[in-house]
Amino acid sequence: MKPKIKSIPYEEFNDNQYLENYVEELKAGGVNIVLTTLDHAINWGRAGSVWPLIFATSCCGIEFMAAAAAHNDISRFGMEVTRNSPRQADLMIVAGTIVHKMAPLLRRVYDQMSEPKYVVAMGGCAISGGPFLNSYHVVKGANEIIPVDVFIPGCPPRPQSLFYGLMQLQRKIKVEQFLGNKRR
Repeated sequence: MKPKIKSIPYEEFNDNQYLENYVEELKAGGVNIVLTTLDHAINWGRAGSVWPLIFATSCCGIEFMAAAAAHNDISRFGMEVTRNSPRQADLMIVAGTIVHKMAPLLRRVYDQMSEPKYVVAMGGCAISGGPFLNSYHVVKGANEIIPVDVFIPGCPPRPQSLFYGLMQLQRKIKVEQFLGNKRR
């Protein structure tokens, strides 16, 4: 006998015990059921398939290469497909020193990315200028040019630090409201 699937009256949405009984009734009849919101399902898929664009200028770029190699394997996070075109990427990883001469290029690449887009500043140079902080030609952090979502400290940060920062970004993506309000 197949279970009878009926609609749930609006007044009974606050009654969680009713919903739990209804789910148990469906499971007893052999029906698998998943309860979630559309925002949660979309953000779960988006968080697990982020395509990064690497803007690497110095030693932090080498650490990203180590993170993508077989020993650390960034593909566990769904980010193995690095993009060379900003139009195909939704995450920009700024890794290394940013000088004033390349700041307009960094902004142009960021503007060419499609929405929703995220930025990770990797390393002391990308966060605050690093050891070149008092140099006249170094930008005092990528957040002066573009909005940064996650900062990963270190000089250079190890691949494990990069993974922790990427997990923080995934958490941020999972709690966004995809349908409705804009993020920025």
